[in-house]
Amino acid sequence: MQQIVTKKAVMMIEAKNTLVFEFEKEKTKEEIKKEFEKMFEVKIRNIKTLTRKNKKYAYIRLKKEFPAIDIATKLGVM
Repeated sequence: MQQIVTKKAVMMIEAKNTLVFEFEKEKTKEEIKKEFEKMFEVKIRNIKTLTRKNKKYAYIRLKKEFPAIDIATKLGVM
């Protein structure tokens, strides 16, 4: 799992409470959800995925009570 840090990804953190991560192509949404919730102790509202060039990008939207900016700060992005 690797966080994506682009201008668009940072804007999504602030505007939509969404984080963008790159995962192995074989991971399912359910596996991503379990791993992410366990690692960061948060609850996920929904996940959208995009598979491109043998990589899977997960757009992880957190529930309102869990600010995405807090996780971004822990990871040193913000």
